[in-house]
Amino acid sequence: MSIYSTKSASEYLRTRGFKVLDPWDIVLGFESLIAVYCGAKFAISLDSCTNALYLCLKYLEIKETHIEIPSRTYLSVPQIILQTQNYPVFIDKEWSGFYELGHTRIIDSAGRLSPKMYLDDSFMCLSFHRKKNIPIGKGGMILTDSKDAYDWMYKAVYEGRNRRENHDNIHDLDILGWNMYMTPEESAYGIDLFKNYAQKNFVEDCASSKKYRDLSKFNIFKSKQTI
Repeated sequence: MSIYSTKSASEYLRTRGFKVLDPWDIVLGFESLIAVYCGAKFAISLDSCTNALYLCLKYLEIKETHIEIPSRTYLSVPQIILQTQNYPVFIDKEWSGFYELGHTRIIDSAGRLSPKMYLDDSFMCLSFHRKKNIPIGKGGMILTDSKDAYDWMYKAVYEGRNRRENHDNIHDLDILGWNMYMTPEESAYGIDLFKNYAQKNFVEDCASSKKYRDLSKFNIFKSKQTI
């Protein structure tokens, strides 16, 4: 299927009881499928796991905080910690599939996507990078059980507006947002990949501490730590 085709995904969603009246219903459908699969109340899609982590830090208003992360992790993680006015603290820690950023309740779960994996009262950030379990190419999602967080993130990923509102009809905003949304076409591709993925009896983690370099050795991060 072409990434720009939504027909197959729409037909699949209809068989699952979803109404597909416009392209954004496909995005909602993909979010709902992943939320149910993982055992979360809500899921909000966006363009990367990196931005998912960033958005969670912004929502929780975490700043000027020392946040422990494994020294062997993806390169963007300490960067978004710094870019939100926090400080990465590298620790020698083995992990597989996911880990928590310090004690923030924010979980980098880019390497795991499995049934009922959601941890209560957390913000689990997923990746749909081409090397991940559902390889859309680029994309991410946040799992949460907080309606308040979902309502804020829903608008925050799309310039502070409702995704269904035409830009020309908007007269004002109640929050500031970013351009981080997942498109209907990307969601449609994700649904097509998910149809087969969900049938698997066992799913291995696709990322762990064994697959990454030790970021604590990078001079750019050494110079920005305060401890």
